[in-house]
Amino acid sequence: MISNSEMIRIRRQMQRRIRDVVAERRRARQLEPAAADSSADAADARPTTNSSVSAPA
Repeated sequence: MISNSEMIRIRRQMQRRIRDVVAERRRARQLEPAAADSSADAADARPTTNSSVSAPA
């Protein structure tokens, strides 16, 4: 059985990983050339990521 402190540690680790992935994707979008964004079709647009959504407990 997992202790309460271990569960808290695992949850924080998961939240940190999710936050890191969201930040990495945001940086990648910002680094893309503006010309590529303006020439893309609406169907090719990537959905935005809502960073306020947290992982289920």
